[in-house]
Amino acid sequence: MKIFLIGMPGSGKTTTGKLLAEKLKLPFVDLDVEIEKSEGQPINQIFEKKKEKYFREIESTMLKSLCSSPNSFVMSTGGGAPCFHDNMEQMNDSGKTIFLDVPAKEIANRLVKTNLNDRPLFAKLSSDQLKDKIEFLRSQRISFYKKAKYIFEGNDISVESIISKITN
Repeated sequence: MKIFLIGMPGSGKTTTGKLLAEKLKLPFVDLDVEIEKSEGQPINQIFEKKKEKYFREIESTMLKSLCSSPNSFVMSTGGGAPCFHDNMEQMNDSGKTIFLDVPAKEIANRLVKTNLNDRPLFAKLSSDQLKDKIEFLRSQRISFYKKAKYIFEGNDISVESIISKITN
């Protein structure tokens, strides 16, 4: 079984993914971490040095490779992964896609507590600009996210509710 968690940056994909993988006794894969290993540099440096277009091509190639592997896993994708190339279709064809739909205000509250320089799309933004940027990106991405097989909404999405829904 392959499970893909999608959603905006700060929606809890990594945190939820690790817990979900542990409960389901599956390996956890963070797509961004796999890209960093492959490229030998952090995502923010890839964006800075080689730009977003290059990153999205590498992201798509890595995703396709993982989708075609026989291995089961729980994956957290980067927030933009479903929106480029045919990544969303690839994930839907390969496994179960789960959209963590967290309100923009909650995401902004979570992100201000992190190092925004590690997030290329949010680096150098004030907290007011951050919420606006999140709402703007969400409006661009929502049509891709809504293609997920399962959608969970709210500030506190429980792993138990996800397991209950995807295993029935």
